[in-house]
Amino acid sequence: MVPIIETKDLGQTYERHQVLKDISLKIERGDFLAIIGPTGVGKTTLIRLLDLLEKPSSGQIYFDGIDVTRSGKSRLKARRRMALVQQKPTVFDMSVFSNVACGLKFRHEKKLVVRDKVEHMLELVGMREYRNRNARTLSGGEMQRVAIARALVTEPEVLFLDEPTANLDPTSVAKIEGILARIIGERKSALLMTTHDMAQGQRLAGKIGVLINGEILQIGTPSEIFFSPANMQVAEFVGIENILPGTISGKENELAIISINGVKIQAITGHAEGEAVYIMVRPEDIVFTPSRDVSSARNVFSGEIRSMSSVGPLVRVEVDCGFPLLGVMTMASSQEMGLTIGRVIYASFKATAVHVIKRF
Repeated sequence: MVPIIETKDLGQTYERHQVLKDISLKIERGDFLAIIGPTGVGKTTLIRLLDLLEKPSSGQIYFDGIDVTRSGKSRLKARRRMALVQQKPTVFDMSVFSNVACGLKFRHEKKLVVRDKVEHMLELVGMREYRNRNARTLSGGEMQRVAIARALVTEPEVLFLDEPTANLDPTSVAKIEGILARIIGERKSALLMTTHDMAQGQRLAGKIGVLINGEILQIGTPSEIFFSPANMQVAEFVGIENILPGTISGKENELAIISINGVKIQAITGHAEGEAVYIMVRPEDIVFTPSRDVSSARNVFSGEIRSMSSVGPLVRVEVDCGFPLLGVMTMASSQEMGLTIGRVIYASFKATAVHVIKRF
């Protein structure tokens, strides 16, 4: 099947500054792809290129198999099959109903068709009771729901969402995410959303792309991105704080022994003996105990607590095990164990919790 959108080596340069480089994507019908990355890395530029609001400096964009990179006629046809919801919603000085109906009226739809489609969209986004209210009197979250309804009412084959909840309060964010979840369930449209909120991408999207410094460094499922990052940049961005350099000193089938500062760590990996690698362990995969318990974990180390800090109901604990190891536990557990800086405790984690990448 031909992807609804495909890009090949897409790049964009403004005044000799390269914002995007070598972006190659395939978006299928029914996909929900979230592009995550820090602020200012080119996420909005990518959306504008894919929505055909800008022409790229290099590379190609294909819509439904047709090259729409530069041809004005083919770009216009493709744009009529897309819709964009921006970070800051724009609403017109008219009723909510009329705002949502705009796209249908531009397409000269019949009045009964307009009424039925608009009413359905207002129901979908939870704004039916506001149908006669002036859209400019709404809150930011309500305006964004109107913008989403206006985009969806034309039944686009691709819906772009550029940081759709960036400026909203938590209640509004939850409502918007609920709407997007319903859209995913009801429609076969492709959705592409940019966000700096990693957790949001993880909650909603089937695939995630990590955009850093103008390049997409990895595309995969949320599990692949957050638990098997492709390189150091992705690992650091998605919050893997235990990243340690070592060398594979032994191998038996897929079980490797990795030496770090003279300490041996066991991991499951396809990398070969003698390779220089980084190991990565997420803090939440580390278990702390006051004594060496019987455990199925292959990696158990004693260490002295170097620091403790509270983050809401959790405590971040850093232990010196011959190498620094950061883990998290509940406040209640740390109090029950009587943890204090300088105390020796045990840290354990499974071989399967260790992700290994090559060290260049």
